[in-house]
Amino acid sequence: MGMWSKARELAEMAPPERNRWVDFLRAISILAVVFGHWLMAGLYVDEAGALQRGDLLDTADWTHWLTWAFQVMPVFFLVGGYSNGVSWDATLRKAEPGQTGVYRDWLASRVQRLIGPTFPLLLVWAVLAVVMTQVGIDRGEIRAATEAALIPVWFLAVYLLVTACTPLAYKAWKRFGWLSFAIYIPLAMGVDYLRFAHDVPYISFTNFLWVFLGIHQLGFAWRDGKFDNRLFAALWFAVGLAVLVSITVYGFYPVSMVSAPGGFSNSLPPTLALFALGVVQVGLVLALEPLGRKMLDNIGIWTATVLMNGMIMTVYLWHLTAFVLVMTAVWLGLGGMGLGPVPGTGEWWATRPLWLGIYILALLPMIAIFAKNERVFGPIRGGRTVPKARVVAGVLLICVGLAATAGVTIASPDGVTGLRIWVVAAPFVGAALLGFGPIYRPSNRKEVQE
Repeated sequence: MGMWSKARELAEMAPPERNRWVDFLRAISILAVVFGHWLMAGLYVDEAGALQRGDLLDTADWTHWLTWAFQVMPVFFLVGGYSNGVSWDATLRKAEPGQTGVYRDWLASRVQRLIGPTFPLLLVWAVLAVVMTQVGIDRGEIRAATEAALIPVWFLAVYLLVTACTPLAYKAWKRFGWLSFAIYIPLAMGVDYLRFAHDVPYISFTNFLWVFLGIHQLGFAWRDGKFDNRLFAALWFAVGLAVLVSITVYGFYPVSMVSAPGGFSNSLPPTLALFALGVVQVGLVLALEPLGRKMLDNIGIWTATVLMNGMIMTVYLWHLTAFVLVMTAVWLGLGGMGLGPVPGTGEWWATRPLWLGIYILALLPMIAIFAKNERVFGPIRGGRTVPKARVVAGVLLICVGLAATAGVTIASPDGVTGLRIWVVAAPFVGAALLGFGPIYRPSNRKEVQE
């Protein structure tokens, strides 16, 4: 049975009470990130025949506004809050009185969906880095390739930390309601104040938690029906947009919501501006929910959504690998053919549909190879219960390893292997502490994506 047929079968079995808009937003937000990356990264060959990196945001200032549409990580955290709230609430209802290890088992199941698809990517690029080092490729070029291909994993480290906070965050929502969201606004503002006014080092990285925990909290509010009044959702959009415009166009923060030349980044680490964008996006997508859910009554659109959600981590993790491999093949194999237009020019835009099609074709074999394995790595059942200290250490090691992979890369400037072995090893050691390993399950056609 083909992938579409399987997805169609799963789509038809979805219970009527399922909020399909959640699944659609998860899929569309990842696709926005993928196509945004493919558009932003612009390599070209200059008049001297040298390969140059021409970031679209550098060559066309007006494209900074496009990042308000393509930087949709806040939407993914909104969906994460909704899904984690559903999952944790169901876990609490099913738990026996006095049962131990409830949180531990729940967290292990959530971690599985994040790190399982990540390990093949890390292993492939670790092997490539070692091979490229041994054949004498310049280490700077190896670093550039690994950095470009593995930068998406930063998101997984943050999302894992936010997910680990779900029980406390959910309890805070049930007890304090909107205040449990509002507290993150002054926290994010305070961090930016200390960062920019007093140059306090490293404090900015705490905004990875404050900004995304705040948006995650809105997922609980959505699930509890707080946004059912669409005028209320539209008000969130309007107020958020007013704040965003005032602090970017007329204020201190850059318009671009991703790293761009000529200013600091609003996303790495997050700032108050990204928080405001998140509020804008939350208001917009929840105001559109009735129309969206009606659209998803169409079985074709709903099947496509189910299909995408079944391979979502593979698409996200491997899309820049596809880009790197295409660019490498074009440069080394075809002498840079087709890379003449400078990013942002009319000729460059005219060729984008063709190049996007090529990137998709390059990604398809990776989906075929790795998507089916998204659920073959996870907590081994029937073994000894993992102590809490090991769970904490395991999660932290995974996060440190993934953050280092995106931040310092796995490629080493020295050493025989050309590899930062500790960076690659950290997520695997963390998974081992959690009691994870290869698990092979028969296909369950009654399963629908969470």
